[in-house]
Amino acid sequence: MEKINKDNLPFIISVLPESTGVYLYSDRNGIVIYIGKAKNIKKRVSSYFNKKHVDLKTNVLVNKIRNIEYLLTESEEDALLLENSLIKKHQPQYNILLKDDKTYPWIVVKNEHFPRIQFTRKKDNDNSHYYGPYTSAENVRRLLRFICSIYPIRTCKYVLSQKNIKQKKFRPCLQYHIKKCLAPCIGLQSEDEYNKNIFSSEEILRGKCKKISQLLYKEMLDLASEMRFEEAEIVKKQYTLLKNHSSKSIVFSSCYKNDIDVFSYDENKESAYINWLHIIEGAIINGCTIEYKKQLNESKETILAMGIIELRLRFKSNVKEIIVPFYPDIKMNNLIFTVPQRGEKKKILCLSEKNVRQYKINQLNKIEKLGIEHSMFTLKTLQSKLHLKKIPLYIECFDNSNIHGYYSVSSCVVFKKAVPSKKDYRVFNIRTVNGINDFRSMYEVVLRRYSRLVEECKSLPDLIIVDGGKGQLNAAIVALKKLGIYMQISIIGVAKRLEAIYYPNNPYPIYLDRNSEELKLIQKLRDEAHRFGINFHRKQRSRNQLISVLDNIDGIGALLKKRLLCKYKNIEQIKNVPKEEIISLIGEVKTKKLLSYLL
Repeated sequence: MEKINKDNLPFIISVLPESTGVYLYSDRNGIVIYIGKAKNIKKRVSSYFNKKHVDLKTNVLVNKIRNIEYLLTESEEDALLLENSLIKKHQPQYNILLKDDKTYPWIVVKNEHFPRIQFTRKKDNDNSHYYGPYTSAENVRRLLRFICSIYPIRTCKYVLSQKNIKQKKFRPCLQYHIKKCLAPCIGLQSEDEYNKNIFSSEEILRGKCKKISQLLYKEMLDLASEMRFEEAEIVKKQYTLLKNHSSKSIVFSSCYKNDIDVFSYDENKESAYINWLHIIEGAIINGCTIEYKKQLNESKETILAMGIIELRLRFKSNVKEIIVPFYPDIKMNNLIFTVPQRGEKKKILCLSEKNVRQYKINQLNKIEKLGIEHSMFTLKTLQSKLHLKKIPLYIECFDNSNIHGYYSVSSCVVFKKAVPSKKDYRVFNIRTVNGINDFRSMYEVVLRRYSRLVEECKSLPDLIIVDGGKGQLNAAIVALKKLGIYMQISIIGVAKRLEAIYYPNNPYPIYLDRNSEELKLIQKLRDEAHRFGINFHRKQRSRNQLISVLDNIDGIGALLKKRLLCKYKNIEQIKNVPKEEIISLIGEVKTKKLLSYLL
């Protein structure tokens, strides 16, 4: 790798090669923060610095780049493979990262006399034959049970050398007596005969069930023709078991002979999901779904290409035909990409898409469930810390807004199970208060809010939070007492200074841990109420300013004013729209008067 140590990024870019390869961005500390591949490194890297990017994360990335390194490759395929391995090595902050740290199970055929077939999660360099990895330990165990039901494979740990067998060092175990093993340990089964079963077992592990099925069928007929009916019956049972096993996983017609990989894609705002199915002789042999965490604004073609490389490398797939929902951003020698529109290939693609959709739903459900469990724990802790009568599953928070006593409004936000319930949010124009009087405003809005709920026989909140200190809290309490519901609801006030929490009839506040989830929830409610109230306040102010301006223009009557108010929110919006649009709304003469006044 050629390392470029220059402070001047334009100069660094100017000497980059116009060749295929991989580029690495580093920050001022020399930490790799992004790795990418390109057909033309210089052109690709230059594109990062030649424009302002829509995606905020890309702009942040560009601002952090202090050094550029690169590696040249022979082809785009090699570049993609290298990019994949370097991302795993460096784990860059701005690359899409694979959310997967599983240790996958394998099946190993041990390198020994009379080989055992075992489940393992560790792949050693012991010249044994390893098959996998598999995505499910249960599937591995089921496959091992199936193989052992067809062929008597030993499970003991004896070292079955010819010398040990001749010296009669062993005795047959229970497996022999229940006919699960033919006792090679005492010489009742030759090594050649045993190895034939191992060969057939390994063919099944490779997915070549059809080949073994044909061999068993031929052997069964040969034994029957030689009048060896008992042995033929044993082979027939093996043949029947294998046929039943194969028929359960057939997804293609038997006439389709090519082995294929199938990939499908789904995504949401944060993550991308890729499903892979490995099909041999028309049957699904293996499958897996992985999740990538998005970082920059990567295209689905780029992410699918990375997923294809990752899964084929991980599961050692070398098939030459790949079915995909769209063409990925990758070119590989001797590899055919197919985007099917109909027929059996489309059918298996639909099956893969069904798998990836279900995986995405499951992941979202897990996140939601964890979120609910976390929220419930926070609410129970909040109940304990605030000494509430019950868990505050339903919380309402109030906040007031005004400018020097004008355009006074109040907001009420609602959280249910610690999650905003935006359909229940409410805003109020303060009617009975002139000037600045937060206490009277809080009294009015609490009285109006809960008189409405009582009148409509709706549920009351478990906890009310008012933004303010003792004064706002006492005003809200007076309103609740007037409605006769004070004893039914818990209420607190939150002062911004030092995040003090005030209780009714208690002059001294309490303070929650600044890093606690309970305080963060209270702050979230208060901030949301403030945000919602300020937005409503701005709209009201803009609307009232527009009304007052329209009232001062001759010829703009109530009807035309209503049209303008329904169409435009503020004066600036009217100034920026095309003149013809306003003419179509109120006519040319009125438009001329309006614009001459505003402009």
